[in-house]
Amino acid sequence: MSSSSSRNAFEDGKYKTDLLTLDSSSRCCKTMPSSRASPSPPKQLLVATPVEEGEYPVMMLLHGYLLYNSFYSQLMLHVSSHGFILIAPQLYSVAGPDTMDEIKSTSEIIDWLSIGLNHFLPAQVIPNLSKFALSGHSRGGKTAFAVALKKFGYSSDLKISTLIGIDPVDGTGKGQQTPPPVLAYEPNSFDLDKMPVLVIGSGLGETARNLLFPPCAPPGMNHREFFRECQSPAWHFVAKDYGHLDMLDDDTKGIRGKSSYCLCKNGEERRPMRRFVGGVVVSFLKAYLEGDDFELVKIRDGCHEGVPVEIQEFEVTI
Repeated sequence: MSSSSSRNAFEDGKYKTDLLTLDSSSRCCKTMPSSRASPSPPKQLLVATPVEEGEYPVMMLLHGYLLYNSFYSQLMLHVSSHGFILIAPQLYSVAGPDTMDEIKSTSEIIDWLSIGLNHFLPAQVIPNLSKFALSGHSRGGKTAFAVALKKFGYSSDLKISTLIGIDPVDGTGKGQQTPPPVLAYEPNSFDLDKMPVLVIGSGLGETARNLLFPPCAPPGMNHREFFRECQSPAWHFVAKDYGHLDMLDDDTKGIRGKSSYCLCKNGEERRPMRRFVGGVVVSFLKAYLEGDDFELVKIRDGCHEGVPVEIQEFEVTI
């Protein structure tokens, strides 16, 4: 891997970005014969993309339980400004405990990317789907792992290059996994064919906000067990003093947006955790999709001056 990076991954990158919403009413940005019109995406998509001419790796981000994809706009624009196309589907509005529909929908959206995404981006922007990262937050992290593991009958022809779990959760407590269960409680049991994995955890995720609400990322169901079951190469970072929803936008609107400040134990503000998650994701993607591990190594060695939070735990298996 090279070591040529000079820009701080925890701050905005050099690329100007735009935020697009794609749904059944969206029109292609690129001219094409009507007989070859691209199909609309299977679900509504929020897309953060550089606007400058170029070819960019692609990352899909799956939202957490009962959250909106728009709640991740600031995080998405941060990562995109470093030269990545971010796609966040709205997998559902209302959902029960079973995640099979999300697994199925995610696989369908991944299949659509190869035939549809290019036609809805700015004319000068080309997605490089040979460099495709799948990620998810909370329950979306569980869904991302389920799709990557190809365990439940849904998979895609598009190869997933890297996998990222942002405070992933597989249930409400040990022995209370939501169906279908992803965690096997066996070390190194995830067979991902040497796919590089990044797992990010929140230091306050295991702490209940009060007696009325259980922890949002309960022990035995969270990032630690997901990392324990990964095979190498795998990276694990935990941010001290920040909570399960602290990587969301500062202003999350509506009832669900306001409740995101009430359900989990939170840090003092969201920006540091959001910047931390964005910076670690950027550094990981640059290392494993672009061969530039300069910033990831600096974070690993504890000598990156831009880290906006205290790293409570760190592990890596190479």
